[in-house]
Amino acid sequence: MSFPDVTNYYLFAQVMACGSISAASRELGLPKSTISRKMALLEQEQGTRLFHRSRSGLKLTDVGREFLVHCERLVSAAESAQQVTQRLLDKPRGKVEISAPYALSQSLLVQVLPEFMSLYPEVEIQLVVTNRPVNLIEEGIDIALRVRKNIEDSSLIARPISQAPQTLYIAPDLINQNSITEPEDLLTFEHLSMHYTNGRYGYELIHSSGLQKNIRIKPRLITDDMIVLREAAIKKLGIVALPNYLCNDAVNSGELVPVLTDWHLPIGIMHITYSHRRGILPAVRVLIDFLAEKLPHLAQQQF
Repeated sequence: MSFPDVTNYYLFAQVMACGSISAASRELGLPKSTISRKMALLEQEQGTRLFHRSRSGLKLTDVGREFLVHCERLVSAAESAQQVTQRLLDKPRGKVEISAPYALSQSLLVQVLPEFMSLYPEVEIQLVVTNRPVNLIEEGIDIALRVRKNIEDSSLIARPISQAPQTLYIAPDLINQNSITEPEDLLTFEHLSMHYTNGRYGYELIHSSGLQKNIRIKPRLITDDMIVLREAAIKKLGIVALPNYLCNDAVNSGELVPVLTDWHLPIGIMHITYSHRRGILPAVRVLIDFLAEKLPHLAQQQF
């Protein structure tokens, strides 16, 4: 026995529900000739008449009446199956992998992820905390927080969240009131720096007047961990360029002071990045939207 064409069963149920082939044609957007041919094929497959045509409409035969009951059940089951998949696609659930640098994880995500997980109890979060650049597609990362002047990867969508200005900081015991007045004065101090793959270390400084100066340095400490850099600066090991939000508490407590405040370092921008793929799962989508709503306010408070 060959497997029946259930599409014809569906059409039969729809024709009977509409009352005529013409009405079914309008409802389904199919030519009347196509529906008539399908109904004739269905009757041929069943080996009997299922309905009669008359001026008053369609009239089911006894066999057709029994057959319709099962066709309607088939249609109902198909619709129920579709609703199940739709609910799974519409309701946020499942695992979301998010990557963030240590500083952003400890200053921002720690404040918002618990709230998100309370709102969406069926979503699992896997937080990858690393300061190295991650390849979202190759590493299976759904969302990444990054601080860059711009995101050049065309395969990613980058939603800017907030500016993340940075400043030069030093322990107050290392500096006299007038010992750093010009960028060149920086060269008399030790320096601490993030790691840069190009091996070039220095400060691109822009004065409030628009004047620009590049100061090259040889750091005493190089690391990807901003927290280590901040603590090393507090311990009087040298000057460091760090995001303001990471040093605000140390400045307020007198452990660090900003230097060359008339000069500015390039301003980074915090982005939410995710791959340029169609069909983003609801759990990923709601987390993106949640972060886009919550992070700007928190960043404004801290940055």
